Formats: sequence, C-alpha cells, structure tokens
Amino acid sequence: MSSVPDLLTPAFRALSARLGQDPLQVQGPGGNTSIKAGSVMWIKASGTELADAERSDIFVAVDRDAAKAEAAGAGDGSCKATALDPALTLRPSIETTFHAALDHAVVAHSHSVATLVHAISPEGRMALDEKLTELPFVRVPYAKPGLPLTREILARVTPETRIIILQNHGLICCGATVEEVSDWIAKVETLLAMPARGYASKTDKPAPPRGFSWAEESWLGREGFALATGGSYYPDHVVFLGPALPAADHDGTPPAIAVQGEGVLLRNDATPSQRSMLRCLADVLARLPEGWHAEAIGAAAEAELLNWDAEKYRQALAAKP
Repeated sequence: MSSVPDLLTPAFRALSARLGQDPLQVQGPGGNTSIKAGSVMWIKASGTELADAERSDIFVAVDRDAAKAEAAGAGDGSCKATALDPALTLRPSIETTFHAALDHAVVAHSHSVATLVHAISPEGRMALDEKLTELPFVRVPYAKPGLPLTREILARVTPETRIIILQNHGLICCGATVEEVSDWIAKVETLLAMPARGYASKTDKPAPPRGFSWAEESWLGREGFALATGGSYYPDHVVFLGPALPAADHDGTPPAIAVQGEGVLLRNDATPSQRSMLRCLADVLARLPEGWHAEAIGAAAEAELLNWDAEKYRQALAAKP
C-alpha cells in the first residue's frame, strides 16, 4: 500500500479541485473523480467536496476488481466493502461502480450546467447530438445513481467512448491521462455553452418571514416560477433541496420556497450545499432557451432518492457545520 498514494498526483488533485470550485461544473458535494492503475482505484469519498481535493484527504482507495464485481451484480453496489483501508470512516462514492467498470485510467463526472441545460430537455438533447457529433460520445437515459446508472452506462459505451452524457444528471469524461480528460471537458463545455438571461431584481418585495431572507435567485419565483415549481430536473436537487421548489412552507421545512410573483425565500440556516443547489437551478433555467421544454425526473424517481440510505448519508454529512 505504500506506493498506492502516488496515483493521487498534483495534476489529478488540481483537476478535481478546479471542477469542484467552479459552480458551473460541480455544486457542493456533487460530482466525483477517480484515477486507477492495476487493481487499485482512488475515488472521491461520498459526501466530500471536490473543491477540497488539494487541501484535504477526500479520496478513498478501493479494490477495483471488487468494485467491478459489484458493478456486475456481486454485491449491493455501495462498494463499502471494497475500501482498502478498513479503518477509514469515509465511504467510496455512490457512483464507484461505473468508475471501476470504465476501462480508463482517469474518469471525471461533473454536474456541468451547460450539459444539464441540454440533458433535461428533449429539444436540448437533439441540439446536443448535433453539437457533439464529431466527438466520441454516447447519451445515457436517466437512471438512479449507483448500480442502475452503471448498468445503463455499460450497455451503451464502446472502447472508443470518451464522453458520456447522462440525461437529467450530468457529464462523464474519460481518458488515459488527466490532461486528456481535461481536454475532453473543455471541448464539451465550449460546444455546449449557453448564454444566461439576466433578470431584473424586484425592489418592493414584502419583508420576509422570520428565519428567512430573499434569495439572490429570486427571479425563480417570478419569471421562472412554473419551471422552478414544476419538478426536479436532476438528482442532487432532490437530495439537498427536496422535490422541485415548493410554493409554500410545509412540515418537511424546505430550505427554499418559491413565492409566486415575489421571489424565493431561503432559510437563514440553509446549508452551503442547499445554497449551491439553488444557484445551480437558477444557472440551468436561466440558460434554457425559449422553445425548449424541461422534463422532470418524476415523483417515482424522487422517492427513490429520498428514501435511499446512500443519499441520507450524503445529506447528513452536508448538514454538518
């Protein structure tokens, strides 16, 4: 094991940190990166933040062969038992199985806003297919993160695939080196870049209720109300903000509430993860062109995420100060 940490090169940590520190790439504890050689793979730990890749130990070493076996059905897909250091309390990412199963030394998965704008919309997916036509990409339908998503990915990738577009979820780029993966990410971002519409702030909003403030993203309660309250468009929104944006407070104490015609109320004690996911929603919907429709993942998919132990674990970590 003494040589295993050598895989965590400065270049790999720098790529991970760069993705994690860019809210148009990764929001809060979302996204994950991995690097592998032989039977060892280092992957971001569940609930940690890529932004900390150069200043904290956020990666877990796993037995890649054991993780590949879980991807093939030999286990529950959590990969908890694949960690090479049994004393480590961190869990491997809930998406360890697809990282292990993909035959590339470096894999980076982000929740790219530019990708999400296209991937949540049927018109956007058609546009994406045209924009990326010269690149080695495949598009994967929405599936619950973990084993279901891994199975959908493996059913579609080929040895030539380097870019994977996840419907209603995000982007995966793969390659032999950190530099290659970084280049693929840059190409996708350039081809899928969309301008953000600007919205004027409303200065005459009523005083917020006790414990709340008006969010910077308050245009979602006005021009974006129908979309913001119409459903959840990707998994991390559900995990950290709950289904869609509610139009009223309720027993689940939602962190953010859309007030039609006024703005978005944000709880003063909202966590950084919750705040970053509200910003992500605004970033995505501000770039959705007129004429493109947004498709939500649906109530059944939301329920799967809300009742999943792996996501409750991430929620608990994100709630810590």
